[in-house]
Amino acid sequence: MDTSSVTRFFTPRGWGLVCAGAAALLGAFSLGRRDLLALAVLLIGLPVLAAALLRLFKPGFEVERTFSPPLVETGTAATVSLRVFSRGTPASGALMREGLPFRFGPSPVFRFPSGYRAENGSSTYEYRLRSSRRGLYGIGPVTAEFVDPLGLARTVHTLGGTDRLAVAPAPLEFPPSSLFGALGTDGSAPSRRRGTPSEDDASTREYRHGDPMRRVHWPATARHGELMVRQEEPVTAPTASIVLDQRLASYDDGSPLNPENGELLTSETFEWAVSAVVSCAVFFSESGYGVRFTDELSRPGLARSPSAVDAGETGFRGSDGVQNLAEGLAALGLESPPPAQAGNLRGADAAAPFAALDGSGQAPGPLLVVAGRIDAAQAHTLAPAARYARQPLVLLVTDRPAALRPVLKILREAGWTAVAVTPATPVPAAWSLLDHDPQGVHAAGGRV
Repeated sequence: MDTSSVTRFFTPRGWGLVCAGAAALLGAFSLGRRDLLALAVLLIGLPVLAAALLRLFKPGFEVERTFSPPLVETGTAATVSLRVFSRGTPASGALMREGLPFRFGPSPVFRFPSGYRAENGSSTYEYRLRSSRRGLYGIGPVTAEFVDPLGLARTVHTLGGTDRLAVAPAPLEFPPSSLFGALGTDGSAPSRRRGTPSEDDASTREYRHGDPMRRVHWPATARHGELMVRQEEPVTAPTASIVLDQRLASYDDGSPLNPENGELLTSETFEWAVSAVVSCAVFFSESGYGVRFTDELSRPGLARSPSAVDAGETGFRGSDGVQNLAEGLAALGLESPPPAQAGNLRGADAAAPFAALDGSGQAPGPLLVVAGRIDAAQAHTLAPAARYARQPLVLLVTDRPAALRPVLKILREAGWTAVAVTPATPVPAAWSLLDHDPQGVHAAGGRV
């Protein structure tokens, strides 16, 4: 990228010459000495000429920045490789500083050219970054201070642009779970909806010549008065659905992290929820499931994330798919409520949390809902969705889990396996509670 001049200054040496020239000029006028006048012009003119030449012949640079790995997880380090190549007018040397967000600490400083330059004149530098919090961070640009060959003048330029480093939440390892049965040998899972007479009829058809008699469905035959046979058991791709409540009101734990310098709108409880989502997604993927990820309104779960590979994607399968999900979660923040629209009650009803979990579009597999603090009305809205899932699960995180006992009762009576925990509870421990805790309420240090 072309450089743009920001500021220009004399060096201490240059200022010294200017001051000496001013003194010589004063002496020339006081003593009437032409030689002092010539010396004054020389002393003042050299720094001015050097500054003019730095402005006239601005050095051109190209900056390339790469991250290894391209997607880094919280708590792990990323190696940043910075390649600086001088083109056009050669520069005698420069002191360069990388631009970094405040959370990464002091910016690295390096000199150009380096002691080990490539044949094309480029210099490569490496440094490491580590973040304990997920996010999408702008790295760069480089600011460079150039000095003329005589060291009289200097100027500062901005080199290159900004590259984004995505820091994804690190998945946590889960203990073995008895919640899920084995998949089929072909990598599929049979549908397990409860049988009713109407469903028996839907799974049968008229007998055709050549159908084996072992497939005759005798109850349906008796009802219809003709031979009816079972159709093949419906087989679907094994997919686990994860629903993340992303509303600000659900995670308002009294200590929201206000977005500063482009940081996320989040809170301690929402960070726990995001960690649970990525950990559960990895667990499901390693168990042979694909992952379907949506929000509380059944919209694509990464629709608002600037780090998403495809913001409209809802299905993630295999290690590559889960990695894309983790990258999208890197910059997913809480959603502030939209301004109220007076008189639009129908629109408000349609936007009720969990109202769209009516079974349409749900994959025939486990259904996990991760949310913060929900009320009894929202629990009643969510409750019927349990009938459409092979294994309905709810993880609630709040600073006061005991207050959610009525909500848990509603969900459990509807068929959900539900627990409420504090953000101090490790995510793997919360996952184990889905297996073993009969009460479903847990806080750091024990039940509440």
